[in-house]
Amino acid sequence: MPLRLEARPQYSRPMLYATPVLAVVLTIITGAILFSAIGYNGPGAMYEIFFKPILDSYRWQDLGVKAAPLIIIAIGLAAGFRANVWNIGAEGQYVFGALAGTGVALATYEMTGWWILPLMCIVGAIGGAAYAVIPAFLRTRLGVNEILTSLMLTYAAIQLLFYLMNGPWKDPEGFGFPQSRTFTDYQILPTVIDGTVVHLGVPLAFLIAIAAWIVLSRTLFGYQISVVGLAPAAARHGGFDANRTVWHCFLISGALAGLAGIFEASGAFNQMVPQFPTNYGFTAIIVAFLGRLHPIGIILAGLILAVSYVGGEGAQTSMGLPAAGAWIVQAMMLFYLLAVDILVRYRIKFKSQIAGGAA
Repeated sequence: MPLRLEARPQYSRPMLYATPVLAVVLTIITGAILFSAIGYNGPGAMYEIFFKPILDSYRWQDLGVKAAPLIIIAIGLAAGFRANVWNIGAEGQYVFGALAGTGVALATYEMTGWWILPLMCIVGAIGGAAYAVIPAFLRTRLGVNEILTSLMLTYAAIQLLFYLMNGPWKDPEGFGFPQSRTFTDYQILPTVIDGTVVHLGVPLAFLIAIAAWIVLSRTLFGYQISVVGLAPAAARHGGFDANRTVWHCFLISGALAGLAGIFEASGAFNQMVPQFPTNYGFTAIIVAFLGRLHPIGIILAGLILAVSYVGGEGAQTSMGLPAAGAWIVQAMMLFYLLAVDILVRYRIKFKSQIAGGAA
């Protein structure tokens, strides 16, 4: 029988905040069944992906490094999503910001000084924001859907990366490999814990999230973003300019994506390589929604997705699981989150029930 969704007069707010946990549980159960069906040890794969990174203290450092870019990018996206600004191209802004910062690194390769790394970070953030200007302009001036433009620009940024790595920025001493020069000591993020790979970008990611929480919940700007997203008519009546909010959201999300990009280039890779695009910009969309568009929730969601990244890599090594295994798990997590959200806000009605009630 045909189904229809009917909005609930009231929905449980505690249940709404419990749905991310339920989505993770359903993902683990479904993942175990799915991987078993295709010939792997499904329960073992889920253990490797979701539990081993948490139980193995040696991998905690990897969780912080993986979570940092996800948290930074998701914070910027969440601000836009609150205002119904759908920037789906954070991956492109992440890549473009990293390229901008790498350009500074190559231009100052023979120089020394403490100022080089901060300059790389500033230019990286500006580069990400500048790349986000394109979809912002097209939406506010021409009414073009930002979902399409921001997404398509991602692939343009990746092609630019490939061109630079195989051409102008190719390391002359790299034995023909398509990669940039290795950054110097003045261009690399310092580690904050000796003997680990935890670089300065990790604590900065948490500080950015806390700052965003204060801005979004305690300032007029944060209130403006919420009003524009929830009640556009009331926003116009209150004097809030929707187009200006679109620009602000794109610039913020682009800048944070670009900053995450240069943090990753100078903290994890220590150079620019064709393998730099790692889908952090797309995964950050899952992080934003799993964290309920709240900065503190995004920290927790970023750690959960980092677990799936680190666990997925471990499962590849120990069980021969395909590299796409972690992506499948992340996609299922988003699917279940959206599905459970719908069931919390709506109830399923059969048409026969509706007709019977009307009679």
